[in-house]
Amino acid sequence: MTHAHVAKLSYEQNVNEILKCTEKIKDITGKETKLYRCPYGEYNDTVIKSATENEYKVVQWSIDTLDYEGLDESQMIDRINKGLKNGSIILMHNGTENTANSLEGIIKDIQEKGYNLVKVSELLHNENYEIDANGMQKIKSGIN
Repeated sequence: MTHAHVAKLSYEQNVNEILKCTEKIKDITGKETKLYRCPYGEYNDTVIKSATENEYKVVQWSIDTLDYEGLDESQMIDRINKGLKNGSIILMHNGTENTANSLEGIIKDIQEKGYNLVKVSELLHNENYEIDANGMQKIKSGIN
């Protein structure tokens, strides 16, 4: 909700951040979300517990466009292309200087490389997974 450094917050403060943000998203879009991306990519056991115990899936990105630093379209495309692969999750922000105006070119570039854009929820494992030290979902060892 406030883009706080959530790893420094208590369990209750984290739950409040998540629930208030979800409420705001629903007020604006009419849709409820059960995904949670930690601000700054920061998390710890308390953050993960506050999300999962409230039935939210924690997601992490694999490519940071650095759009919040004012990069232009070609600079963001270069950053994306360095790490783009199946399953990539690209971090972008609303309200940044060049993001909205760059989306069409970024999407076209990704599609020209043969990738399909999908919702993050379509990339997530729903069961038998664990979150590694980098915040990425992995199928649990020994599970087929």
